[in-house]
Amino acid sequence: MGLPREFHEQCRRLLERDFLKTFYQWTSEAASSVTNRIIESDSFVPEVKVCTAALDLMLQILNWDFRSNTSDTKVNVNVFSSGVRQDVDSLKRYECHLVQPGSDWRDVLILSGHIGWLLSLYAALRPKFSCEGYWLDCPIAVSARKLIVQFSSLTGTVFLSDDGKMHERHLLQLLSGILEWVDPPDVVSKAIENGKSESEMLDGCRTFLAIANVTTPYVFDGLLKSIRPIGTLTFLSILMSEVIKVLITSNTEEETWSWEARDILLDTWTALLMPINTITVNTLLPPEGIKAAANLFGFIVECELRMASASAFNDEGDSDYLRASVSAMDERLSSYALIARASIDVTIPLLTSVFSERVTRLNQGRGIIDLTETLEELYSLLLIIGHVIADEGEGEMPLVPNAIQTQFVVNSVEADKHPVILLSSSIIKFAEQCLNPEMRASVFSPRLMESIVWFLARWSSTYLMSSDGIVEKILDSGHHYEYSSKKALLSFFGEHNQGRIVLDIIVRISLITLTSYPGEKDLQGLTCYMLLHSLVQQKHICVHLVALNSWHDLATAFSIEKTLFLLDTAHQRSLAQTLVRSASGVRNSEESSQYVRNLMGHIATYIVEMSSKSDFKNIAQQPDILLSVSCMLERLRGAASASEPRTQKAIYELGFSVMNPILVLLEVYKHESAVVYLLLKFVVDWVDGQITYLEAQETTAVVDFCMRLLQLYSSHNIGKISLSLSSSLLSEAQTDKYKDLRALLQLLSSLCSKDMIDFSSDSIETQGTNISQVVYFGLHIVTPLISMDLLKYPKLCHDYFSLLSHLLEVYPETFAQLNSEAFTHILGTLDFGLHHQDVDVVSKCLRSLQALASYHYKETGNGNIGLGAHAMGLKDSSGEVQEGLLSRFLRSLLQLLFFEDYSSDLISVAADALLPLILCEQSLYQRLGNELIERQTNPNLKSRLANALHSLTSANQLSSSLDRINYQRFRKNLNSFLVEVRGFLKTV
Repeated sequence: MGLPREFHEQCRRLLERDFLKTFYQWTSEAASSVTNRIIESDSFVPEVKVCTAALDLMLQILNWDFRSNTSDTKVNVNVFSSGVRQDVDSLKRYECHLVQPGSDWRDVLILSGHIGWLLSLYAALRPKFSCEGYWLDCPIAVSARKLIVQFSSLTGTVFLSDDGKMHERHLLQLLSGILEWVDPPDVVSKAIENGKSESEMLDGCRTFLAIANVTTPYVFDGLLKSIRPIGTLTFLSILMSEVIKVLITSNTEEETWSWEARDILLDTWTALLMPINTITVNTLLPPEGIKAAANLFGFIVECELRMASASAFNDEGDSDYLRASVSAMDERLSSYALIARASIDVTIPLLTSVFSERVTRLNQGRGIIDLTETLEELYSLLLIIGHVIADEGEGEMPLVPNAIQTQFVVNSVEADKHPVILLSSSIIKFAEQCLNPEMRASVFSPRLMESIVWFLARWSSTYLMSSDGIVEKILDSGHHYEYSSKKALLSFFGEHNQGRIVLDIIVRISLITLTSYPGEKDLQGLTCYMLLHSLVQQKHICVHLVALNSWHDLATAFSIEKTLFLLDTAHQRSLAQTLVRSASGVRNSEESSQYVRNLMGHIATYIVEMSSKSDFKNIAQQPDILLSVSCMLERLRGAASASEPRTQKAIYELGFSVMNPILVLLEVYKHESAVVYLLLKFVVDWVDGQITYLEAQETTAVVDFCMRLLQLYSSHNIGKISLSLSSSLLSEAQTDKYKDLRALLQLLSSLCSKDMIDFSSDSIETQGTNISQVVYFGLHIVTPLISMDLLKYPKLCHDYFSLLSHLLEVYPETFAQLNSEAFTHILGTLDFGLHHQDVDVVSKCLRSLQALASYHYKETGNGNIGLGAHAMGLKDSSGEVQEGLLSRFLRSLLQLLFFEDYSSDLISVAADALLPLILCEQSLYQRLGNELIERQTNPNLKSRLANALHSLTSANQLSSSLDRINYQRFRKNLNSFLVEVRGFLKTV
């Protein structure tokens, strides 16, 4: 429409405050006026369309993003968003939009009997047309049900502050109206199977989800008790049990109505039980609700096992139970875990009993009957148990689940009888049997081993030698007879009890999975990335790891076992990283270094010897040689990425010993893009882990090596793409080039970091080392290869702008020395990044501009040329005068801030870029400001803008310096300026 956003916002407020409720009342009256005609008619009448349209409009009005029900009398325009509500059209299938219209709507929605009218209308029409199967899906029925579900989401000040009594009456009224849609569950599901539409059942489930999102479990459970002998939680348990029964009976991989109903009801339980992670179960749920959760979980386990058993011989398709990865059911199992934890004192013994029964069946039937079904059941059971007793952690060390901590009280003498300890011990004892070759061959299939390794990884992160357990043992040193559940668990599997024994079992199982299951990439990936990786994350566990004979066996196998050289190369990298990281457990620093030398020495020796062979160029392309070189490079890369202060010296020596061989390999394999990439990534990880610790002489050696690497890369034109390639080859080459460029960018960034973070005892200047020169050279290599198309790769884009902002902050003077072509190209990429959708990319571009402008301002203030000709307007090849870069980006940044959409998170960093740009180009800024003022035709807006522009550069005692205080003042000024004027400057 081309009108200011401020105008649109005023219209929106006016519509919500003065008209929206009136529109709703008119619409409601229109629907009510035709109700009798529709009910009394024996056939379709035109009034049905009127009523349907009215119901749809009422639904849309209730879906409004209400804002006037806040306590603030003045609500500012959100001047940074696009002005469009983002959640309406992008709602996930089972998300619930809360409706909060405020107290002004109470008379219309609650006190008027309006909801009773809607329920009565639907109830009257339902039997009238029940003989016509299509009726449930006709427009008026669908619209009425959607509105009923929406009414279930009403919350907030629309209800009286009467301890929730009005809200409870409202929910009970809705619940009473929808019960016949879903009750009795078995009768309803049978009717659906016989051809009745499932839409009413699904909307009933959505209503339960909506109610669960606006109330507490206690209130939720009590709603049904006033009209039925059971609570709502018990009914929900019965309903979900019926849905699951239908789901497993249908035995299809297609998503039927029962799939959807199950997921909606799982979301309902999740909404009710999420607080279980922070408060006790008894506080959250009434006893009847706890029993209902226990019954439901028991039925879930029974059904999951039946489905797993039924899928055992299903080789068709990609069965969720047979072919999918360990994480395929993660989301669903997480919801199951919440239900289990709501009745943890029942469900843990149940799981122990079921698991023990399946293991007994396995032992009794081994060699006699086909055990495939039992193995599938154990696979499924281990996934369920893992989710119930341990959380994922999401990057942090997970804690013992709150329900397990609070629901059990265990005497310290009988800690081994703790239900979770009994369950965990039985699983570990079972897993240990895979060490027996005969048992392994007959029972422990690769798939079962996947679930075991996954379980051990998840379980050990929470319970095995937990640092919490160490701290609590020190604090409580046996003075209390009653242990908390958490204390008993962590002490039992702590380092002074069973922890070391279990750790040894886990390591031996890991070695078996890597050596006895060749070709099982998923299993080996779980072992390397999840299980072993999690063990070395805690130093106190590493202390015990490196003392175990089993760990030394693993390290020895890594060095000499041919089977491990056949692992996927990425798995070898992960294994090398894990083994090197465990060196943190070696108490003596010199012994740590020797441990790394012993572990990785054979690899360096192999690389040196291979590159020194006189006929290496002739044999390099042989498949076995190519594979060996790739494996060794991956292992080197893994070791380099595990560098830490204690092992830094040994890893530096490792990398130093292969410097020249690496250059030989690059020369020989210049046409093997995969090997080139591995070489670059090793160098990147090695330099990144070493550079900040190196002394001056070592730094010089590394910088010289990087310069030679870059020169060699450039001399062979590696990374260039021939335009004569076919489209498919071109696409593949683009991908290889993209990966190489990322590695080069990361290498240059790591080198730059030396001038920002340096732990060495002397200065690199003492050796005459100039890192800026190698970075300068690297930029000339990289810049021409980075096209705007390549910047559409998100990872490359992030790495590129990270380097650029880093480089310009550390070496702005080097940037000014770039040749005209490289300089122009980089400015083009900055302009591209400034209008990027990713906030992080825009932020890095703004920091780059700040670095450039502040460098130029400070240098010219000291009488130097700063950016020199680059900051001035120059004539291009056609004779046209081109604006200098500072003028150009001052215009671009003002355009972005005043007129375009961006995140408010960028305001501070944009202010830091804008201030030096204004100081460098004050005359241009004044001219642009005056032009902006003159374009305003409204005198009031013109005056507001003029005052705001004046305050921007003068308020808060702003000066012309670029110190920290002045930056802070300008940030406040810019934020106030945008809030004041952007609402009428931005037109939509």
